[in-house]
Amino acid sequence: MPRASNPSDIITPTNVIPGIIRPTTEGERAFSPYSLLLQARIIYLGTSVDDEISNAIVSQLLYLSWENPDEDISLYINSPGGSVLDGIPGGYIASGLAILDTMQLINSPVSTICVGTAASMATVLLANGAKDKRYCLANSTVHMHQPNVGSFQGQAADIEIQAREIVRLKERLTKILSGATGQTVERIADDSDRDFFLTAEEAVEYGLVDEILGTKKEEEETAEAA
Repeated sequence: MPRASNPSDIITPTNVIPGIIRPTTEGERAFSPYSLLLQARIIYLGTSVDDEISNAIVSQLLYLSWENPDEDISLYINSPGGSVLDGIPGGYIASGLAILDTMQLINSPVSTICVGTAASMATVLLANGAKDKRYCLANSTVHMHQPNVGSFQGQAADIEIQAREIVRLKERLTKILSGATGQTVERIADDSDRDFFLTAEEAVEYGLVDEILGTKKEEEETAEAA
């Protein structure tokens, strides 16, 4: 293979999700990891929250609840939250709230697990998992802040309307997090006024999650070694 003449010539892979070959009654077939995880009632949010991702996750939640409304669904989260949508103040918030409303609408309990990072809107989803079924892994980071909406454009009256909508969404998210964590609205508003990072242990103490996965096993292994 010829060597690239400069860094800009280096070809980088565009599809890093491997296909999985599995035997079926019709011969071998290729499956994506996501489709196999769905069979195990696992949904993975590993990107920013936008309309496309929201629609995909909502449809998976609805399907799994229809398939078996009494069985848990696991939502694994490693997401920076939302990305600003041009021309729509708080558009990513609406996309995230569509997932949240669906989680609360369906009969299946939705367990949430933070793998890596949950930030912004992803933290709202993490905190609103089923009672006693919200988890972090040991080295997870959880983050809160007020909505980031970029810059407003348009006539003065339009900018005023957009600003009021952002304030409304901020107050709504604050109340949602207050209800999920047990913290006061005032504390949530104060803590999220700027970037607010929590370790897994701090997220448990704050009420964003219920438990850190894997710690009990580590404690048992340490006790046995002693």
